[in-house]
Amino acid sequence: MFHFAEPRATRRTSLTPMIDVVFLLLVFFMLAARFGQDVSVPFAPAGSDAARYEGPPRLVEFARENLWLNGAPIAAEDLAAALAPLMPDATALVILRPREEARVQDLTRLSDRLRDAGIANLVVMEP
Repeated sequence: MFHFAEPRATRRTSLTPMIDVVFLLLVFFMLAARFGQDVSVPFAPAGSDAARYEGPPRLVEFARENLWLNGAPIAAEDLAAALAPLMPDATALVILRPREEARVQDLTRLSDRLRDAGIANLVVMEP
C-alpha cells in the first residue's frame, strides 16, 4: 500500500510584485508623456478689429495648394509681395477665407507664410 505525504497548505499568491510593476509603469508613462500647451494658431476674433479696416481690399482665399488675392489666382511665393502695396501700414488687416475644399493644414501653412513675411494681423472669415 502506498503512503503519501501530508498535503501542504496552499500558499496565496502575493500581489505585491504585480502592484510594484504597475506603479513603475505608471510613473514611467507619467514622466514620458508630454504635458503642456498644445500648438495653437493665433487669430483675432473677426469682430474685434473689423472696425479698423481701411485701405484697398486684402482678401486671400485658399484651397489646397491654390491661392487667390482679391479673386485673382496668385502663386504662394508671390503673395506677400502682392499684398505689400495694398497695406496702408504693417498692422493692416488681411482677411483669409477658405474655399470649399480647404483644410485646416492649408490655413496653418498660409498663416505661417504670411507671418514670416511680417503680416501678422490676420482674420479668418467663414466660407
